[in-house]
Amino acid sequence: MKLNFPTFLTLFRVVLIPFFIIAFYLPVTWSPFAATAIFFIASITDWFDGYLARKWKQTTRFGAFLDPVADKVIVAAALVLVVEYYHAFWITIPAIIMISREIIISALREWMAEIGSRTTVAVSWIGKVKTTAQMLALGGLLWRYNQAMEILAIILLYVAAILTIWSMLQYLKAAKSHLLDDIETK
Repeated sequence: MKLNFPTFLTLFRVVLIPFFIIAFYLPVTWSPFAATAIFFIASITDWFDGYLARKWKQTTRFGAFLDPVADKVIVAAALVLVVEYYHAFWITIPAIIMISREIIISALREWMAEIGSRTTVAVSWIGKVKTTAQMLALGGLLWRYNQAMEILAIILLYVAAILTIWSMLQYLKAAKSHLLDDIETK
């Protein structure tokens, strides 16, 4: 297997995950900032590795596999940490929605790939907007710089949750004919 720079960026994002979690729990005043900085570095490398892989025509099967895994693990970790910190249902509900959607869509994509219809569930622009809102919300909830930041982050968390549901419904609608094929023929 030949590793290229975009794949190294993805691997770097994976390596950042334990440091992100450790930074979150450090018993120092700058811990929230450090965790947020690591989270944003990971978020930036997520955009950058995909961009470079396409621009330099260096996409690989390994990179295509690892990139979404790294994304989902760091986002799930951030959601769990935020839920634990706030310990409130108004944070937990959108977090569960987002984690559930990722599991559902990952399973759907895997199944669609097995039947040769992977492009039916390609990433949409709503998913990109959802990801941006989600990353900004998580950054604000991790940093907790002031109350205004937290309120804005909670609003963005709900925007991301709504877009999460919307994009999931789009994916399911796109795959509906494949999902219900054997049910409708009976």
